[in-house]
Amino acid sequence: MAVYGGIQAHELERWLNALTNAAYDRRCPLVKVHGGNARARTARQDLLHLANDYRCGDSSREESAADLGRWCQTYLSEAEWYVLVGTRQAPSQPQSEEERSLAVLKQHRVG
Repeated sequence: MAVYGGIQAHELERWLNALTNAAYDRRCPLVKVHGGNARARTARQDLLHLANDYRCGDSSREESAADLGRWCQTYLSEAEWYVLVGTRQAPSQPQSEEERSLAVLKQHRVG
């Protein structure tokens, strides 16, 4: 089972793509990141900065994977993490706003 926030270096590109897509999908909880719009903007900027540093060669794959793991622990709830990893199923009949957001987030899962 995946450890909350643990991203392996060989999966980094998949994680960056999935999280970037989810961060800009208005139906996902990542857009609203816990704490409001200003925190969501900061989360997206931090994510884009991490991706840019990795893709431009400013940081190694291992450093970037560790940084992205810390980003996940900072900005994602544990439920969101496990939906992205694929070890937790999103509700099939979502009732609450949180359940609907998790169902949409499943479309961006990595695992």
